Amino acid sequence: MNIMLFGAPGAGKGTQAKFLIEKYGIPQISTGDILRAAIKEGTPMGMEAKKYMDEGKLVPDSTIIGIIKDRLSQEDCKKGFILDGFPRTLAQAEALEALMQEMGIKLDKVISLNVPDELIVGRVTGRKVCPVCGASFHVEFNPPKVEGKCDYCGADLITRKDDNAETVTKRLAEYHSQTAPLFDFYKSRNLLVDIDGTKEVKAITEEIFSILD
Repeated sequence: MNIMLFGAPGAGKGTQAKFLIEKYGIPQISTGDILRAAIKEGTPMGMEAKKYMDEGKLVPDSTIIGIIKDRLSQEDCKKGFILDGFPRTLAQAEALEALMQEMGIKLDKVISLNVPDELIVGRVTGRKVCPVCGASFHVEFNPPKVEGKCDYCGADLITRKDDNAETVTKRLAEYHSQTAPLFDFYKSRNLLVDIDGTKEVKAITEEIFSILD
């Protein structure tokens, strides 16, 4: 089962990804995570990305696609994966589609979590994340079982530096301008499923499970 999680920053993709991993036993592929891993491991694509980053430049789509190809080729992706945070533009979506055709794999569903901007600002400014396993919590909507501690690995939760109202508002504007064409792209391929992301976390999870099952 090959799934893509789609939604604005703070829409709840990270939270839902954790439940999908638990139920289906497939890895979450976040471009930020695999980019850092490729650089740390010193892969050819990782070194290419590092060269751009060291120069203060954006890593080009071709390099990101190369890193995604390397990741999708790994053994744990054989029975499926969850793509999170990619693609962000129409050009990236087209490049990803071409890559998957080349690799003989296809997307089964694109799950879009829809949340109004004003709610997202409130969500993100109350977000706490685990620096060890990447789990995401919220002081009001999805609190950890033990305050300040990750439910999954017990590490101390942190607040990201960019989780403030000003940064979030800028990221949302960028998201809407860049990703709007992707809705039509995936709708035209009968892959897009819209989910009301304002519901309770558990209700959203159950709806996603029912769609995928």
